[in-house]
Amino acid sequence: MVNIEIAYAKPEAQLIVALALPEETTLEAAVKASGLLERFPEIALSELNVGVFGVVCKPDQAINEGDRIEIYRPLRHDPKEARRQRALKQA
Repeated sequence: MVNIEIAYAKPEAQLIVALALPEETTLEAAVKASGLLERFPEIALSELNVGVFGVVCKPDQAINEGDRIEIYRPLRHDPKEARRQRALKQA
């Protein structure tokens, strides 16, 4: 068994779930086992964007002892477009 944590944060809520799962478990399977998909229905498994300690990973990657799996939300605004708009306002 491998001990991991799965983290998901929204502006108004943050949740970290600790789990012990078999070594061959993928990141996607760990997210399913965490119960976060049921608790936060806005997480779309088909568009799952995850990482381990801030490094983006593929959902089919295997978990390792001590991993903190992070579920990322989609960006609300394109950072490049936001910078462009700020520059236009300053000009």
